Amino acid sequence: MQPLKGQRRPGAHRPARPDETLRSDPAPSRLRYRMHRLMLTPRFRFALRVGLPLGLMLAVGAGYFADQDRRDAVRLAIADLRASIEERPEFMVELMAIDGARDQVAEDIREILPIDFPTSSFDLDLDLIRQEVTGLDAVERATVRIRPGGVLQIDVTERVPAVVWRGPRGLELLDQDGNRVGPVFARSARPDLPLIVGRGADEAASEGLVLVAAAEPLKDRLRGLVRMGERRWDVVLDRDQRIMLPAKNPVQALERAIALDQAQDLLARDLAAVDLRNPRRPTLRMTQNAVQELWRIKNVVETADGDETEPEGER
Repeated sequence: MQPLKGQRRPGAHRPARPDETLRSDPAPSRLRYRMHRLMLTPRFRFALRVGLPLGLMLAVGAGYFADQDRRDAVRLAIADLRASIEERPEFMVELMAIDGARDQVAEDIREILPIDFPTSSFDLDLDLIRQEVTGLDAVERATVRIRPGGVLQIDVTERVPAVVWRGPRGLELLDQDGNRVGPVFARSARPDLPLIVGRGADEAASEGLVLVAAAEPLKDRLRGLVRMGERRWDVVLDRDQRIMLPAKNPVQALERAIALDQAQDLLARDLAAVDLRNPRRPTLRMTQNAVQELWRIKNVVETADGDETEPEGER
């Protein structure tokens, strides 16, 4: 017969003894868990590794430079160090060389650049020097550099005078684009250049040069071009003759006048002007002497006709 009380199996639950309840819980506390999770954050690790030392350094530096005497001492030490480097012989500029410019232009460049040599290359603003040089009327472009040996090298390309302009300020030399090159004190100083006259002629200098080239067959008689109303040209020849050109297509009109002259000696006649402003109706303007001579011839012809008809009336 089996007993009513069952046998206890190995590993079955049994009540904990009083000494076992005093042991610590192996799970981490909430604070340790949060600290562990925080240390796994990349930003926190970066701040702890970089930000904290940097903050300490800034705090120490701010505390050190809070004193005015310390700031002045550091500033003076930096200035002395910089001066000792900048004033080394290999960084000193002893003189200035100008190439590609005439003597007068070179003198103007030296006048606008009052540099006291020797000076440190660190004290020279090459871009500012280039702007000052190109600001001269006679200079088209310039390059500035420091050559080995302590030489400030300025290479200049001058504007080439192409025309003499008689404007509000007197006679001036212009290049082919109408840029001012410099003054000229007499027309005889540059007889090799064509003359343009009038307000606004400088802005249309390139068109004027095209007309001068087209007037090559008349170069022995050409005296210059006059800008009329800032919109068109008159070609002035000797004997006070003018070829009045239209505002549009002036070159074609001038070539037409030259063709008429070559075919019929038009400009060799006693004319004051050839008006081509209206291409459909060219007009010839005679001189005062020619008009008087025309009237004299007309009166002579009329008188002669009257004398011939009078005897017939008597008969």
